[in-house]
Amino acid sequence: MNRIHMTPYLFGRALRSLVLVCLLGLTCSGCSQFVIISYLLHGPPSIEPDFDAETGESLSNPDIKVAVVCFAPTELQWKFPQIDEQVATYVSGRLSQNHITMIHPDFIKAWVDEHPDWERAEEIGAEFDADYVIEIELADFSLHEGTSTTLYRGQTEAYIHVVKVDEDGYGDRIFTKELDFVFPTRVPRSSYDQSLSSFQREYLSRLSERIGWIFYDRFHGDMIGWAN
Repeated sequence: MNRIHMTPYLFGRALRSLVLVCLLGLTCSGCSQFVIISYLLHGPPSIEPDFDAETGESLSNPDIKVAVVCFAPTELQWKFPQIDEQVATYVSGRLSQNHITMIHPDFIKAWVDEHPDWERAEEIGAEFDADYVIEIELADFSLHEGTSTTLYRGQTEAYIHVVKVDEDGYGDRIFTKELDFVFPTRVPRSSYDQSLSSFQREYLSRLSERIGWIFYDRFHGDMIGWAN
């Protein structure tokens, strides 16, 4: 008999869906059984990406190539060295996992290092023949709860821009979204339970997922496990 293999990501999503179904059954005893059956058969309704809803376009077409670049103020780079490269790498990897064709971030980093005077996102698009360039502009980034040194709670304030690049290498900014992201969402985490480097990796993973939802479908309940 063939066995169905589920990755941890798919298992987690399925588990969250099951929890929501159980809650639905407990709290909506008067709801139609047909609604619950449909939920079980087809899964929770997906949420359309903000980018798709606002522009009428999509990055999920396999013929479309996308580049990611991140900017961080000098003071943030002093406190978090290479944070711009880390954010770009995590976001690029997250989008790639969700079937968006990405230019490898190492190639972009190498080009940026060789061209320190570059100014416009379309320059990257033209160099790598990318159809869209996602610009992540960090305004603030922190890993601790307020001024505490023993409580972790990451926060990022950023602007997400998308530049569409035409065949001649000219670009037009077609999308902007302000992002204010906090993780864990409810309560901070003690530094006695986790090292700072470990928390930073986890936080960047969650941040990349939150940014990714701007560009690919997600489901209600995806943030259930993000409370603490």
